[in-house]
Amino acid sequence: MTRSVLAIGAHFDDIELGCAGTLIRHVQAGHRVTMLVLTHSGYTLSNNDWERPAKLAFAEGRSGAAIIGADLACLGLENRRLAFQPDLISLIDEEVVRVGADTIYTHWDRDVHQDHAAAGAASLTAGRRVDNVFMYRSNWYQSTEVFRENYCVDISRHMERKIEAIRAHASEVERRGEEWIAFFRGENARTGARCGVAFAEGFQLVKGVWSYADGGIP
Repeated sequence: MTRSVLAIGAHFDDIELGCAGTLIRHVQAGHRVTMLVLTHSGYTLSNNDWERPAKLAFAEGRSGAAIIGADLACLGLENRRLAFQPDLISLIDEEVVRVGADTIYTHWDRDVHQDHAAAGAASLTAGRRVDNVFMYRSNWYQSTEVFRENYCVDISRHMERKIEAIRAHASEVERRGEEWIAFFRGENARTGARCGVAFAEGFQLVKGVWSYADGGIP
């Protein structure tokens, strides 16, 4: 069985941080993987100390998707302006139909970043008829709610490739520093330790249909 996987991120780099290792496993299993980025992801910090042009964000995103082996689509919406409303739901729904998605990976809908939370909530509505829906975290900030990590994917053999995909976003690595990468490597190591493997990505399973044809998900 060939799956059609749609990974949804608010910004370029979100998907790589949250589920790149799992997507690599999907690709290696022969599944079609599409990475859908909702915003153009260009921005300037409020103190004007740093800027990432939208063209640079897209170029880095394209490099990250190539390392994973996924197709890339970008809606080009305004950064920091996503909202859980019908227009966003409809846009995501169109992509779900376009790729014939049977599996969705998206943001945790209780993330403290407003774009992440809106993307997650809209994806859950747009994916209401999709068999398999998982939420990931791509943020290192705490929320008032707990991320219920109840599904883990062993990415031990793919951790270094995931890091390579993250490093494709060189402008963000430059701005945030090596601790940014170290944090997510540590998170995957801690999740792996709880599952008895070296590295794992943790998800909050919204719903899932087990398939004997391809041995499950992913």
